[in-house]
Amino acid sequence: MKLDRETIVSEALVLLDETGLDAVSTRQLAKRLGVEQPSLYWHFRNKASLLDAMAEAAIASHATAPLPTPSDDWRDWLVENSRSFRRALLAHRDGARLHAGTTPQGADLSRALHKLRFLVDSGLPEHDARIAMLTTSHFTVGSVLEQQAEEADEGDGPGLDRAEAFEAGLALIVEGVALRADRLPR
Repeated sequence: MKLDRETIVSEALVLLDETGLDAVSTRQLAKRLGVEQPSLYWHFRNKASLLDAMAEAAIASHATAPLPTPSDDWRDWLVENSRSFRRALLAHRDGARLHAGTTPQGADLSRALHKLRFLVDSGLPEHDARIAMLTTSHFTVGSVLEQQAEEADEGDGPGLDRAEAFEAGLALIVEGVALRADRLPR
């Protein structure tokens, strides 16, 4: 097997799904790949850079979702963008924990700026557009964190339908942003 960044990240995500984030280590990953641990550092300077690459790969399906177009309704787009992000986080065990605290870089940053411009071009003040994106992102990550923690504890949670609760909370956020935007002078 050729050892490259893509192979390492792919196997690291499989390890994540099997063992959870706390058990992912460069030692376990190297053993899984049949290499010595220092071989990984040729591709990643430390475990943190490996985790960043894993987080980026874990949300690849969301990162490649279509960008908004001028004809899109910002409310519908914001809801679907959050749903797409949620699906990507739920696709991997501890996906929300892996993603929490990361900052968009490179192409992901360009996509985020495009989304921000779309909201501003749709009539939201830039500050409100930034807060709307930040709030929906944090709400989505928090919602998935709670769901995945509950699943890890084998469902001993409060018995909420997590998907239903997510949709209701998301609707409240978008309605609040819309009410605020409707109050702005035109």
